[in-house]
Amino acid sequence: MKRILIVDDDIHIGDALAELLSAEGYAISRAYSGTEALYVLSESQPDLVLLDLMLPGMSGEELLPKLGDVPVIVMSAKADIADKVGLLMNGASDYVTKPFDSRELIARISVALRKTAGRESGKLSACGLELSADILTVSAGGQDIRLTRTECAILKLLMQNEGRPVGRGAILDDISLDTPDCTERSLKQHISNIRKKLQAADGTDHIEAVYGIGFLLR
Repeated sequence: MKRILIVDDDIHIGDALAELLSAEGYAISRAYSGTEALYVLSESQPDLVLLDLMLPGMSGEELLPKLGDVPVIVMSAKADIADKVGLLMNGASDYVTKPFDSRELIARISVALRKTAGRESGKLSACGLELSADILTVSAGGQDIRLTRTECAILKLLMQNEGRPVGRGAILDDISLDTPDCTERSLKQHISNIRKKLQAADGTDHIEAVYGIGFLLR
């Protein structure tokens, strides 16, 4: 059973979320502040965190980078695009604006957990692509495409962040241990090679350059 940690100081909202998610078959943990959330995480790691930003003491923004590799869906009344982009770039998996529809939240949770399962198995699915990282192969348009180790590492990271821009520095930091040959100068060429391979297979330009930030998979 997947366990979800709800971090929200509003008891009524937390109770409603706990009831909703329990009915969907999830186990629930609760925390009412950032400090309490860190304590809960030190005891056992949940499969996903639902994080409110307006918390007593340590704010949700301050807590977010301390949550490690756990997928985090931010829940907030802030609807400004800059706020959303900042949170996504700082480690959030997704963002829902309060008030939100319960069906939308359930769907977003399902997608986030599915991506996590894909990362653990070495297989990922996103934007019509099927990546088998263990054998350096991606399937697009019914064709299996061979990738170099560097190309595979870059594409894997973009697929894990489907629809979200990933900074150039973040890409280089993430893949540095496995692919030390990739530099800031060569990254653009690696991205170009991936785009050409994918486009030749299914006719789609899957990777978009985001000015001043990096790249995203669409």
